[in-house]
Formats: sequence, C-alpha cells, structure tokens
Amino acid sequence: MKSAVIVFPGSNCDRDAQVALASLTGEEPVMVWHKDGQIPDGTDLIMVPGGFSYGDYLRCGAMAANSPVISALKRHAERGGYVLGVCNGFQVLTETRLLPGALLRNAGLDFVCKPQALKVENSNTAFTSAYAGKDEISVPIAHHDGNYVADEETLDRLEGEGRVAFRYAGNPNGSARDIAGILSENGRVLGLMPHPERAIGGHEGGEDGRGMFESLLAAI
Repeated sequence: MKSAVIVFPGSNCDRDAQVALASLTGEEPVMVWHKDGQIPDGTDLIMVPGGFSYGDYLRCGAMAANSPVISALKRHAERGGYVLGVCNGFQVLTETRLLPGALLRNAGLDFVCKPQALKVENSNTAFTSAYAGKDEISVPIAHHDGNYVADEETLDRLEGEGRVAFRYAGNPNGSARDIAGILSENGRVLGLMPHPERAIGGHEGGEDGRGMFESLLAAI
C-alpha cells in the first residue's frame, strides 16, 4: 500500500502517522509538505494527521484547508483514493467540505486527553472491516475542539446511509449523537477525532488502532 502523510506548519502527529503506516504496511509513507502541492502518483492512502495546523488560527483546520496541497488531496478523493483524517485532520476535511459538519470547542471547554471507548457503528467499510464482531474498542483522544456538529438533516442522512463509523461510549466532548467518526458518500474518506496511529501496540494506547490500518490493507 502506497501512502502519504501531509505535513502542515503545526502538525505534531505526522511522526506518529509515519511510524504506524511504515510498521503496519511494510512501506514508508511519503511525507508531503503542504506547499509542495503534489501527491505522488500511485498513492493509495493519504493521511491528514493531528496537531495544530497554523496554530489553529481563525478556526481549527481553516487555514490548512487553503494550502496548496489541498487541490491534490481533493483530486485524490474525487477519483476514489482513500483519505484518513485524524483529529486536526478531521477538522481539515470538514473545512475542505470533503466531509460534512464542523468540529467546535468541547462542551466542557477543556482539553481532553485519555484512552476513549468507542463503539464500532459500522464494520462493513474499508476502514473498519477488521473490527467485525467487535462492539467496542479503546483508542486515545487528545483534543480541545472535537465537538462534532451538523444540522439534523445531515445527521439523519449520515445515520441512514451508514456513514457513522464510530461513536463515543461516554461522550467526552458533546458531539452530536455521540459521533466520533464519519465517512464520505463513497465510503473512501474517513474523519475521526480519536488517534488510531497511537494505538498500534507497544508503549502507546493499546493496540485497537491496528484494525483500521489492517482494514485498509485488505481493501486496497
């Protein structure tokens, strides 16, 4: 699986993404600086990592969504390439309108950082097939603006089309309908606040994040 990780000023989870992809796919991802504006030909998966792109000025992900590389990201998504946006990456994907809704300040106005129980809402996707038969997993969260919101019509559509991939078991941030991760219409773009790249085994947050990368390998 050929993968790429986009790096913005203020990204701080790009190294985690690089390590996870290299160790679980057996191939080093290409690290793409946001001003390069190009994604290597033949890329299967683009990961938009967490952090504080551009210092979270204006709105989280808003400035990153106007970086030169975003045009290439959109072309990749439009032709059916896979995209995984984690935490700040999820915020970027909503700002680019690759995913609907928005991420607001946590309901408690606090930064939350802890292992988080997630319900696997739909295991019949390219990102979740390895979780088939699992009702709940644990993946770390670390965010201040993870409160997912959308209008009721959009929420109903996400529910009806099976595009809610994960829900929080014990909502840490006030997200509408406990939503932790959503899919695009074609199922090839996933945005989620929890950090699967920090849960691949070893000293981090358990190993329940491995299933996401294993699912992608199987799909690709």
